[in-house]
Amino acid sequence: MSDFTSNFWSIYVAGITIVSIVACLLLLIMTGKSTGMSASDNTTGHVWDGDLREMNNPLPRWWAWLFVITIVFSFVYLALYPGLGTYGGKLGWTSVGQHQAEVDKGNAEVAPLYAKFSAMKPEDVAKDAQAMAIGERLFMNNCAQCHGSDARGNKGFPNLTDNDWLGGGTPEIIKADITKGRITVMPPMAAAVGTAQDVKNLAQYVLSLSGSPHDSVQAALGKEKFAVCAACHGMDGKGNQALGSANLTDNIWLHGYGEAAIVAMVNEGKTNQMPAQADKLTEAQVHVLASYVWGLSNKGGIAAQ
Repeated sequence: MSDFTSNFWSIYVAGITIVSIVACLLLLIMTGKSTGMSASDNTTGHVWDGDLREMNNPLPRWWAWLFVITIVFSFVYLALYPGLGTYGGKLGWTSVGQHQAEVDKGNAEVAPLYAKFSAMKPEDVAKDAQAMAIGERLFMNNCAQCHGSDARGNKGFPNLTDNDWLGGGTPEIIKADITKGRITVMPPMAAAVGTAQDVKNLAQYVLSLSGSPHDSVQAALGKEKFAVCAACHGMDGKGNQALGSANLTDNIWLHGYGEAAIVAMVNEGKTNQMPAQADKLTEAQVHVLASYVWGLSNKGGIAAQ
């Protein structure tokens, strides 16, 4: 409700809620006082199937009082808990607050276990079978949705097992990426490259850098145009981890392989975002998870064995 710029809907919801409860109470009172026309045998006069008659008996008192108790309970509940528009309730309870309290309780219970690994170097954590089992669960819960359960990624999502890192693959960098996230931008460069044919020639030259099948004539023409790309990818095309620019010589294609994919990248650009996990994971959990990810692409880790 707080997303609305006007408090009309808050008042509307609160009003509908209160009116509905009061209406139920009035209906109970009215039906309790009303008396239907009865025959001498205390029936309503309605007859079904020849001999089935409806008795004109009042509701049992205990049943009527259950309705009253329910209505009283609803007013007490709405006074203590959220339910009337933006009114937060006297207790200040929120589902977000309860969730956070449960998360904090869980983190406190496992803190002694994580403390053991926090005192270890990431390289040593990656050799600990227990730590890697924990790291695997953290990965499955927080990373596998994008990078896959086997961490080999998919189109647009990096493979974490091949030791090809856009921004660097040291434990410290991995930990920073998990904590703060990462955004990399490949701007549209078609205007700087030239004509549509120039872009195709450039694509052929980029293919040649990794020894991929290419048109050598077009690649020769596109080499000069590569100067536009060299500012980020370097004159040798090996990229720059400080900028997060890809190595174009290793035949690893994050966003697709071939001339069409490269032309689309040059024409349209691309923005990639790795979301920050600092609000979901503790510092100790990040340490174990970063060690696990590092171990995936380094033979010294349990995860890579």
